[in-house]
Amino acid sequence: MNSLRGQPDPADRLLKRKSRAFRWAVVVGAAAMVAIGLVLMFLLTQATNNRELYERYYGRLFILNVVVAALLLAVIAWMAIRLTLRLRRGKFGSRLLVKLAAIFALVGFVPGLLIYVVSYQFVSRSIESWFDVKVESALDAGVGLGRATLDTLSNDLASKTRAATSQLADVPNATAGLTLERIRDQLAASDVVLWDASGHLIAGVGQSRFDLNPERPGNQQLRNARSQRVVSQIEGLEDVGSAAVTNARIKVIALANSSSMGLLAEPRFLQVTQILPPALVANAIAVQEANREYQERALARDGLRRMYIGTLTLSLFLAMFGAVLLAVLLGNQLARPLLVLAEGVRQVAAGDLTPKAALQGKDELGGLTRSFADMTQQLADARAAVNRSMDQVDASRANLQTILDNLTAGVIVLDAHGMIQSSNPGATRILRAPLAAFEGRPLADIPGLEDFARSVQAHFDAFLRGRMEHGVDHWQQSFELNAAQPGSPHNAITLVARGAELPGASRLLVFDDISEIVSAQRAQAWGEVARRLAHEIKNPLTPIQLSAERLEMKLTGKVAAPEQALLAKSVKTIVDQVDAMKRLVNEFRDYARLPAAELRPLDLNALIGDVVHLYESEHAPAPVHVELDAACPLIRGDGQQIRQVVHNLLQNAQDATQTGAAGQRRARVTIRTQWLAPAQQVRLTVQDNGPGFPEHILNRAFEPYVTTKAKGTGLGLAVVKKIADEHGARIDLSNRVVDGVVQGAQVSLSFAIDSTASG
Repeated sequence: MNSLRGQPDPADRLLKRKSRAFRWAVVVGAAAMVAIGLVLMFLLTQATNNRELYERYYGRLFILNVVVAALLLAVIAWMAIRLTLRLRRGKFGSRLLVKLAAIFALVGFVPGLLIYVVSYQFVSRSIESWFDVKVESALDAGVGLGRATLDTLSNDLASKTRAATSQLADVPNATAGLTLERIRDQLAASDVVLWDASGHLIAGVGQSRFDLNPERPGNQQLRNARSQRVVSQIEGLEDVGSAAVTNARIKVIALANSSSMGLLAEPRFLQVTQILPPALVANAIAVQEANREYQERALARDGLRRMYIGTLTLSLFLAMFGAVLLAVLLGNQLARPLLVLAEGVRQVAAGDLTPKAALQGKDELGGLTRSFADMTQQLADARAAVNRSMDQVDASRANLQTILDNLTAGVIVLDAHGMIQSSNPGATRILRAPLAAFEGRPLADIPGLEDFARSVQAHFDAFLRGRMEHGVDHWQQSFELNAAQPGSPHNAITLVARGAELPGASRLLVFDDISEIVSAQRAQAWGEVARRLAHEIKNPLTPIQLSAERLEMKLTGKVAAPEQALLAKSVKTIVDQVDAMKRLVNEFRDYARLPAAELRPLDLNALIGDVVHLYESEHAPAPVHVELDAACPLIRGDGQQIRQVVHNLLQNAQDATQTGAAGQRRARVTIRTQWLAPAQQVRLTVQDNGPGFPEHILNRAFEPYVTTKAKGTGLGLAVVKKIADEHGARIDLSNRVVDGVVQGAQVSLSFAIDSTASG
């Protein structure tokens, strides 16, 4: 498919990426080698000017430079082979690349070769001119002059020091400091010290008086001074660098005897230290160092010539290799725009409109690639805009489907003929019919929804006819229908539906189940009626009863026997009816004033066991069979109200078994509990095998004053429904149908469990 759409094969793209990565690696490696070669060349040139560095590292640096040059030569050979192969394969731009590489190589090679020849001659002759006889004689004379000058200064200071010892002849040790200070000023010395024969300090002036432990002359120096009367030496010249200039000094030690102390007097030694002039020392050291280096290089004249010529030759090779490498790279850069443009044209011709690469150069070739890239970018943007629009449509469709799937209301899309095009789970739940299985079929084909489908179709037809006249954009209507599946719990469904027309002549039907709302409204209305009946009717009943009884009391014995019997019968009828009215009013009052439930953890099985004991009498109209699930956890409920629910359901079930079961089948009432683990609920079910509920009663069984009993008030199931609502329990009522025959009624309540008990 990629080849049909003009897309390159994935394997080809992978090979191209690998080839590009390899080329980049080679370029980066070559650049790194060039940089290393330049650094090594710099170090090599430094070694030629530094004898110590030359002796230590010149050989290694030269070998490293040769290795780098060989690697660069290998890279150039590899590039030349690649260019040859490209040229033989006839790839676009190969000839141009070879021509550019040759031009740059010649531009780098010819001037480099000319400079090398001139430099070679210059270096060869310059090295010979360095080792001239006059230069060597001048250096020897300079060294001798420096030595003679230092010796003259040393001898002069020794003479002055020996003459100064006469000033200490009669000076005792305790007052020698003043004399030493005067001698120091006379000799312009930096330090003057007087030592005894054992080398202990007697007195000192200058720097020595600040030293806690001044440098003491050696025993050999003292013996030489005693035998020669005076000795001198130059110190500090052996130091390196600037330290020799600052620390060079002349030190003189002279014997200082005392004529007044006899032959056995202990001699003393006068030490005088004078700092040499820094300029003189620096010049002497420079001349001496220059002479030493001259002698060393004179001995290695041939090696020095080879070293300079080898460095120069290696520099030429590195420059040539760099020029060739730069020629190939620059030639590739110049040919690259044409190669990019040629590749882009080939891809566009093959049908690939993806954005093409653009070069950022400021020349005409770069501008041409950018213009071509802009053109392909516009085509790619147009295609991307179409794709984004499609993605947005798909996303909107997915979002709409998610919203529809999570709506509690039902949504059905019909065509002009009432065919189901789509529906959401809410419609299936409310209508209790598998709408998804009927997509593409008329809504009227669903069992139980025939009348609903005809009504909906009629409302759509009327809406479309009067839409232009009345200016409305929708219609709204309530419907009451039974569940699509016979025998399903709580058959009565009250819907409020809203219809509108969609683009393309489709019709949108949105509806919601308001059965619970209608039931709650009816219950609230009946509660208000019950409250008013209890208030308005109960008050006159007692005066009516008392008046009838008083009338009987006044007339008893005063009328004839036939009238007396009529009077007694009439009064009894009035009293009995008043009592019945009182019971009816009390039941309505209890329904209206049902207290709020106090929810606590409750064991439903234990409560049922307590209630069922009251129905185990042998005179009970029907036996009660108990089936309790031992796995049922505690529920949250009001014990008193749940007890009333169980009583009402059992009494209704027993009354139902007596209505039409006699002579047909044995009366039976079953009460059971069941633990629904997935839903985390406990279900209470009461069944009987009576005649079941009539269809018109089944739809309104939970409404007050709806009953099949001759003397019933119809408040039993209404109270049960109200208590179930207080507990947040779901209540279901249905007839049990077996083989199409009603086998009794069933009422189920599902209670939430107590979360604290379950945890």
